[in-house]
Amino acid sequence: MAKSRRGRSRTAPEAVVETVDGGTAELRPDRDRPRGWTLLLDGAPQSHVDLDDPAYLDFAYQRRLGHIADLAAPPGKPLQVVHLGGGALTMARYVAATRPRSTQQVVEIDAPLVQLVRRELPLDSGWRIRVRNADARAGLAKIPDGWADLVIADVFRGARTPAHLTSAEFAGEVARALRPGGWYAANLADGPPLAFVRAQVATVRTVFPELCLTADPAVLRGKRFGNAVLLAAAGPLPVAELTRRAATDPQQGRVEHGRALLDFTGGAQPVTDATAVDSPSPPPAVFS
Repeated sequence: MAKSRRGRSRTAPEAVVETVDGGTAELRPDRDRPRGWTLLLDGAPQSHVDLDDPAYLDFAYQRRLGHIADLAAPPGKPLQVVHLGGGALTMARYVAATRPRSTQQVVEIDAPLVQLVRRELPLDSGWRIRVRNADARAGLAKIPDGWADLVIADVFRGARTPAHLTSAEFAGEVARALRPGGWYAANLADGPPLAFVRAQVATVRTVFPELCLTADPAVLRGKRFGNAVLLAAAGPLPVAELTRRAATDPQQGRVEHGRALLDFTGGAQPVTDATAVDSPSPPPAVFS
């Protein structure tokens, strides 16, 4: 129990559990942050939100996406962002807080999940965030040509990224929606032998000539399952600054780029709509 300023005890927040299209969603209170919440789906942590500080990013992969959003334009300049996959709308909140007047479109297929998040973790009424209930690729197809400064893909069905969001044709749709100079960032999850991530690098390279990959060094060495953030563009990327930020993160990361990234890919072949498969399932120990 906690006490209010007037000395009366108030009940600490309790978890909220509901069935959504993707399984069982749980909003679990963060005991270290008074208005912080973690979203879990079927027991797997998906994202974290602090309603008092939407610029706070708890998960390492979200901090890496945050670095990308920070560097996508001069500080404070509004962006036009497409988020494929909504979750708790963490990254949309981050962009809205750090870049006021940004215009954002979120595509999330799970309508009951969106309703839960909107009810329990409401968005600021002044934020220009539109949430569309649709499949990520179908929603992307409705984005006008050249509209987005940044497209962020963070889509999981259960704990796996659906195959149709991993192909060269999908990457081409992302490129169509980006303005000249725009960036594409994707959250990927994989483990040894990293066949999925290697193939994703090869696939996205068929559309975007400049790429870099950021992850925990142990993940990049194929020692454990984890997240890797792939960043792609038609032009130069701020690799040196991303490397500096990754190295100083509380969960230190490494950035692969250029020849090192080509070597990492190891001859993996691009995938198409005809050959793409879902990303691998994480081992049970990841969430235990």
